[in-house]
Amino acid sequence: MKDIYITKYQILQKNGFSSKHNIDCWNQKEYIGFGAASHSYNENVRYSKIENIENYINNIETKNFGKNIIIHEKQNKEEIQKEFMLIGLRKIGGVSIEEFKNRFSKDPLKLYKREISKLIKKDLLEISNNYIKLTNKGLDFANIVWEEFV
Repeated sequence: MKDIYITKYQILQKNGFSSKHNIDCWNQKEYIGFGAASHSYNENVRYSKIENIENYINNIETKNFGKNIIIHEKQNKEEIQKEFMLIGLRKIGGVSIEEFKNRFSKDPLKLYKREISKLIKKDLLEISNNYIKLTNKGLDFANIVWEEFV
């Protein structure tokens, strides 16, 4: 059974549609949410605002802005690289080796040699045209692939 994200993405792409927000998230682009219960990803930190609107407004009125923020994750370089691989493999096109090198000054084929070799041997990944991507079998077992980068 295919993962819902891949299946949904494939269907949307086949029909000529795609979600700009989802693709931006899969490319680790930053975004800022405004208002109660909004979510943001900025400077490698994922955070949200509190959900209770009365408390949210009260914190603004009393200049307690920090009380409105809930930090969910602060990523270090290694976590960002792993996430780049994991999220990149959610895209049908896969992970651009060149883009990884440009962004992190490292070769993903060397950095993740053990993981990539293991997954290629299982016929779950392939390297094609400077991209690391899921094979047809890999699409069916995508969660197994992603576990290598968690």
